[in-house]
Amino acid sequence: MSITLDIAFEMIAAARQKGTELGLKPLTIAVLDAGGHLKALARDDGTSNLRAEIAQGKARGAVSLGLGSRALFKRAQEQPYFIQSMNALSNGSLVPVPGGVLVREDNAIIGAVGITGDTSDNDEKCAIHAIETAGFFADAG
Repeated sequence: MSITLDIAFEMIAAARQKGTELGLKPLTIAVLDAGGHLKALARDDGTSNLRAEIAQGKARGAVSLGLGSRALFKRAQEQPYFIQSMNALSNGSLVPVPGGVLVREDNAIIGAVGITGDTSDNDEKCAIHAIETAGFFADAG
């Protein structure tokens, strides 16, 4: 299975609904496919101009290294030179903080959701909700 555009939009709607339910700040949500390519992106009104890149960076780091961005965050603390090197190899496009969650089906990575706008923990909650609402397994790391 792959993440279709309809599935990506479903994930975005679910993430936005969860953000509203929790009373979070405006969110930006990026959905990437298994190759790390942007499938869909949405920005709530009132988001700052760098949020699209941050959301994609959280998801890109997860799908590129096969680890949810919470695990990347922990690895950045333990092995900062490794994460710096991976970020250099990806032209600075990785954001190793919670909020980038792998989308798995039958244990295979089929994409990732990256969210930014509130605290990293809240961003991650919304990403997990979005993925599970679409019927997939969320791997935050």
